[in-house]
Amino acid sequence: MRAVRLPGSGPSRRSVLRGALGFAGVAALGAGCTGFATTGTSGMVFLSTQFRPVAEAERFRATLRETVPDEVSYVTVEEGPFVSQVRSQIDAGSTQVGLLGGVHGDLAPLANGYLTDLTDLLAGLGPRGWSAQHLELARLGTDRIWYVPWAQASFVLAAHADALPHLPPGADVRNLTYDQFLDWAIAARRANGNRPVLGLPAGPKGLLHRFVQGYLLPSFTGGQITTFRSPEAVTAWQYLRELWANCNPASTTYDFMQEPLAAREVTIAWDHVVRLVSAPEAEPDRWRMVPAPRGPRGLGYMAVVSGLAIPRGSTNVELARKVISALSKPEAQVEVLRSNGFFPTVTNDAPADLPPAIRLEADAVRRQREAPDGILSLPPVGLGTREGEVSKVFKDSFREIVLNGADIRSTLDTQARVLQGVLSELKVPCWAPDPRNALCEVG
Repeated sequence: MRAVRLPGSGPSRRSVLRGALGFAGVAALGAGCTGFATTGTSGMVFLSTQFRPVAEAERFRATLRETVPDEVSYVTVEEGPFVSQVRSQIDAGSTQVGLLGGVHGDLAPLANGYLTDLTDLLAGLGPRGWSAQHLELARLGTDRIWYVPWAQASFVLAAHADALPHLPPGADVRNLTYDQFLDWAIAARRANGNRPVLGLPAGPKGLLHRFVQGYLLPSFTGGQITTFRSPEAVTAWQYLRELWANCNPASTTYDFMQEPLAAREVTIAWDHVVRLVSAPEAEPDRWRMVPAPRGPRGLGYMAVVSGLAIPRGSTNVELARKVISALSKPEAQVEVLRSNGFFPTVTNDAPADLPPAIRLEADAVRRQREAPDGILSLPPVGLGTREGEVSKVFKDSFREIVLNGADIRSTLDTQARVLQGVLSELKVPCWAPDPRNALCEVG
């Protein structure tokens, strides 16, 4: 999960790690080992896959010092070695970290015997507004809480004011259905001399496959994998064909939608919050950031959710619990939003002093999270280096069905066999919004 790159600077990555770990710790990391050292006997290491760029890490360390004055060394590590490092320490009975931070996919593989039950801690924090979907994720398929939701990133719709007059009569741009969204795209195209004003990120590095995985299919079918070739999925792909017919043809080249939006090549677009943030800079009052549409099953949306967890054998359980409590306060999460662009998981109105684009996005993210018919979806969990193969299934389905006009049913059947092959080899459970079964089966 990457944050919005707000201004900031800091020392080199190696010097930052020296300050947090000491020279011995840096050497251990460089050699691929799992040892860590705190900067003092009373402190602890907070190991995280988040805020890895140097400037982001330094800004978060400043927030951490202001929030919790105790000695906490914030150390970042890439997602790949994170799970193996934590497991190896705990298996050896020599845990050298006190607190963990990572996205759901980083923490989920540690649920079986490597994390501390935080049910009582979360109950003691009171009603801070975590969504039911986020708390269900934090249970990791059990009746216990294994991590406390910390921050999130998501995808939203951006629209310039010029597009708003073409909304269907009676439609609320903050509460659209997919039918209204299509009608809006058609009306805006016709009003623009038959030139489409809707854009989708279907370029080589675009994230349109996340739209299919986390928005379209959940909204139409209620699932992502277990409903992959259902009759409702066929309807969803038929819808996307019609929507695509009203997209700017240059969408096949768009990787980041903020650029064509800022250039006014399109005036309506969907994308990751990070890839929309610069579009409103010139005239923020003329832009809207709004939730994605809702379909027959509800408002499907994808969130990249991060959490805070305590490893079994933590070096300082009391301090770890204190840090989790402090970082779960609305004001602390707003500070993370302000400094690094990660959105809160607790209820909070966006302050007026946030950068304009982030303030607009924060409201849209909150509305998606709080939607009564919201269907939370996750990026694939537990696939490791093979996630790209699953993403390719959705990309290939889009290419064949939407761009090449292939038969929807036969295409989904073919791609379902590819998808099931990967999942069967890995023997992984499904991820939200699909049920967390022992083995994920394509339906």
